[in-house]
Amino acid sequence: MVSLGIDVGGSSVKLAVVNSRSTLWQQQSGVYSNPTREQLAAAIRDAVGGRFDDGVVGICVPGRREPGGRTVELSVNIPALNGLRLDDLVSDALGHAPTRVEVFTDAVANAYDIYVTQNLRGRLVSLALGTGVGAAVIDDGGVPLMVDGESPGHIGQVDCSIEGDRVIGPDGGAGSLEGYIGAPALVARYGPDMAANLKRLGPNDAPLKALARAVRICHAIYCPDHVALTGGIGNRMAHLLPAIRTLVETNLSSIAKKDWTLLSGSDDFHAARGAARFAAARVAR
Repeated sequence: MVSLGIDVGGSSVKLAVVNSRSTLWQQQSGVYSNPTREQLAAAIRDAVGGRFDDGVVGICVPGRREPGGRTVELSVNIPALNGLRLDDLVSDALGHAPTRVEVFTDAVANAYDIYVTQNLRGRLVSLALGTGVGAAVIDDGGVPLMVDGESPGHIGQVDCSIEGDRVIGPDGGAGSLEGYIGAPALVARYGPDMAANLKRLGPNDAPLKALARAVRICHAIYCPDHVALTGGIGNRMAHLLPAIRTLVETNLSSIAKKDWTLLSGSDDFHAARGAARFAAARVAR
C-alpha cells in the first residue's frame, strides 16, 4: 500500500510517500508566511508534483481540532486553518478526494515514525521540541496513549522551574518547559541563530536543566523504555544526549526502568513519514 503523509507547518509543508518497505520520496514546499487556504493547498500541490495519484493520506496540522478530529478549531500559527475541514484541504490540493484521510497530531506522527523505523519495543515517550513543546506516548503495536483528547498530557506546560532562573511560559504558566526550551524562548535568551544556540547549550544552562527535569517527570508518570527528542530542536540535539542523560540519571526515581534508552530524531520529515505510515496502518486494521 502506498500512502502520502502531509505535515503542515508554520512556514512550509513537508510531504513523504511510503510503502510497506521504504520511503519512496519526500519533499518540502517553498517557504510561506501567514498563508491563505488557497496558498496552503497550492504548497501541497506543488510539493506533490503529480507524483501521487490515489491512496491513503495522513495529515497533521498545528492547532486544536473539534471533537471529531476533522476540522481545526483554533490554529494560532496558521489562522487560515481555523474552521477548515482537513478532508477539503487534501482534496483541493490533490484535485480529487483520496481513498481515505487520517488526521494526527504532529507529536504522534513524529513518535510513530521513530517507533516503527527504530524497531522499538515497549513504551516510547517522545518530546517534540519546536516552537512549542508537544508529547506523544507510543505503546507496543504502535498504539498511542491518550489522556486528554489526542495528548498523553501537556508536557510543554509542566512546571520545570529552575532555581534562580524563573520563567513564565507562553500560556501564562510559571516555569513551563516551553518557557525554557521552546524556540521563541531560546531566541529570546540567546539570539536568533538556533544552530549556535544549541551548540552552546551545556548541563549548567537552565533550558537543558528544565528539559532533564521534564524527562524525569515523564519517567515517574509513564515509566518509558525509550525517550526520544524530536521536532525542529530535538532533532538537532544528538550531541547533547550524554549531558541530558547524566542530568536525568542523577538521583532518578527507582520507579524508572534501569535500561531505558535516550535518542533523538534524525531529520525534519519524521512527522510526514509517520503520518503516512500510521494512516496505512489504520487502514490495514
